[in-house]
Amino acid sequence: MKAFVTVLVLCASLIAHSQTPASKASSPKATPTKSTTAKSGAAKPSPTHSTAAGPRPTLLNPASLAAKAPAVYKAKFSTTTGDFVVEVHRDWAPIGADRFYNLVKYGYFTNASFFRVVPGFVVQFGLNANPAVNKVWHDAKIQDDPVVQSNKRGYLVFATAGPNTRTTQLFINYVDNARLDGMGFAPFGMVVDGMNVVDKIFPAYGERPRQDLIMDQGDAYLKANFPDMDKIKLATIVPAVAPAAHPATGAKPAAKPAPKPAAH
Repeated sequence: MKAFVTVLVLCASLIAHSQTPASKASSPKATPTKSTTAKSGAAKPSPTHSTAAGPRPTLLNPASLAAKAPAVYKAKFSTTTGDFVVEVHRDWAPIGADRFYNLVKYGYFTNASFFRVVPGFVVQFGLNANPAVNKVWHDAKIQDDPVVQSNKRGYLVFATAGPNTRTTQLFINYVDNARLDGMGFAPFGMVVDGMNVVDKIFPAYGERPRQDLIMDQGDAYLKANFPDMDKIKLATIVPAVAPAAHPATGAKPAAKPAPKPAAH
């Protein structure tokens, strides 16, 4: 009976605490960033060479980070525990895959902490170390993706506080959490290297860190109250591997390494 109650508590906790409720912190919605009349006889720009430019991509303007992700890509996380790599499949959850791609590409996760660690369930991250960045992303919500993949061990998923509320917070499943599938949690990637590193993320603080205080105070709050918390030092899109050169005439092609199984 105790085990059954524990499962219910953990499942409810993911919904209640997966993201800070909107009432906890306020932030303005992101808006795009903002010619003299030509003198008589002055040259006019050609219609095919417009001088207009879109907003400069910046973490302080979520609307400016809207690049479409590749069909499949990898992101490497260098953390205080070690390195791990996730492989993202855009067809699993395209909206989530695009959001994650832009967050990684523009350095959103630098110095971000693993602020919620529940062994046997999930590890969660995605609040920025800078309160100003947290503020502008708070209302940068994206629509839900259909759940195509199950929440298996090692699968990467956006946290949510309800329908169409995904922003920046994510979790990695420590175990198979199929019960989350029916709640709308849509995996879009999986850990393909370093799941043993994810397993070793410091768990002692559990769910004690307050998400509203992380948003308002950033890394200062975590350093003062949770000094042993593990962090992401850097997250980067792994460069695509260049095609191998054709072997010289008469040369035998190099043997292909055996593929490594994906983490489950």
